[in-house]
Amino acid sequence: MSEAQQARPVARRAGVVLLAVGLWLVPVPAGLTAEAWHLFAIFAAAIVSVVVSAFPLLVASLLAAAAVVLSGTLAADRAFSSFANPTVLLVVSAFLVSQAVIKSGLGRRISLRMVSRFGRSPLGLAYSIVLTDTVIAPAFPSNTARGGVLYPVVRSLADDLGSRPGSDPQARRLGGYLMFTAMASLGLSSVLWLTATSTNVVSVQIAEAAGVPMGGFTSWLAASCVPSLVGLLILPLVLLKLCPPGVTSTPEAPAAARAALDEMGALSRAELLTTVVFGAMVLCWGTTSVFGLSQTAVAFGGLGLLLAMRVLTLDDIAEQGDTLATFIWLAVLFGLSAQLNELGFMSWAGERLAGQLSGLSWPVTYVALLGVYVAAHYLFVSQTAHVLALLAVFLDVGIRQGVPAALLAHALAFASCYFSVITPQGGSQNIVFVASGYLSQRELYRTGLLLVLLHVLVFLLIGTPWLLLVT
Repeated sequence: MSEAQQARPVARRAGVVLLAVGLWLVPVPAGLTAEAWHLFAIFAAAIVSVVVSAFPLLVASLLAAAAVVLSGTLAADRAFSSFANPTVLLVVSAFLVSQAVIKSGLGRRISLRMVSRFGRSPLGLAYSIVLTDTVIAPAFPSNTARGGVLYPVVRSLADDLGSRPGSDPQARRLGGYLMFTAMASLGLSSVLWLTATSTNVVSVQIAEAAGVPMGGFTSWLAASCVPSLVGLLILPLVLLKLCPPGVTSTPEAPAAARAALDEMGALSRAELLTTVVFGAMVLCWGTTSVFGLSQTAVAFGGLGLLLAMRVLTLDDIAEQGDTLATFIWLAVLFGLSAQLNELGFMSWAGERLAGQLSGLSWPVTYVALLGVYVAAHYLFVSQTAHVLALLAVFLDVGIRQGVPAALLAHALAFASCYFSVITPQGGSQNIVFVASGYLSQRELYRTGLLLVLLHVLVFLLIGTPWLLLVT
């Protein structure tokens, strides 16, 4: 490595420190407390340090958590509160449960079935993932739970085709392509179905409280179907360019998959037990809104049963070292983002940004509001927190500027789903795919940004005229 290459990380880290110090020393803006502004300085520097590859996500999170407590910006109990957050615990437990699907061989059996039918090309596999997600989405009010269902299948698909994390860069690209396809599909399928994520229900409630009725399941589907289906149809094709799989065809894969299935024979005990437990979890996750079940408790129960029946062992869990790292950085960023929201920074920033649009025509205001609303997700780890903090503010500003109320309400609600991939931590459902190791942080940020920009164009150019027609 040359001296210039060695100096780059040092320069990036120095730049991040200067950014944090510079923001910290800026006079606290009117309408904010010093606590809120200083927390923003540390949080923004942490995110920038990951984007510019100054620090890995775990390191940036640990340094940020230490800084906010040692500087007196937040008390320790507030800074670390998300280590007991049910959503964070759901992510980790769902990831561990997925290991049983992989270890037992059930994931491989399912993936071989998919390869035998769709495996002549990576594109065919990607479309099979998108189709699976789209079909099951209306029964799952949780992206995280749905990601826990998809992940082990996608991981087994990649493994069976010789693509593994830690392998040579070319070999891992197929797995990266399939992982990002699944991760992005979760956001778009959530746009399509009102019941695919709890965020949609929150968006509808906020809009109706502002006097903008959005209707129920059927009305939502009528408004969302055209732009979201277009997005889902082009997603695998776009990712072929943004996240190329390294191979364009695998003509021998279907025959090889059928031969491997014959060799596997009947379901083993471990596969059968995993099928029963995982199937029960899927059923419970899909009916949480009916029976009021805790999704995290369901995941804990499933994990406990798999350990009790020795489908998984404590040694298996100990081998998942990346799970602990994921739990730490997700809990830290989730907590700091939530504190920014509670301290009023998010709504303050939204009001200031939206306030700059006064005097513009409604079409310009509409495009600008949507763009700012999406870009603001760089500061959020939770989609629901984003909606609660900003949707009402942006909706109110747009309506006062003459933007058709139903158009803006639907556009902001849809964006609250598809912007989830703008960062690796932009949605809790992302985390299991990010933790797979198939994509670097730089690739995740770059591909996520480009994909979200494409989503914005699709929903502006196709979604806008459709919404004006049907709402």
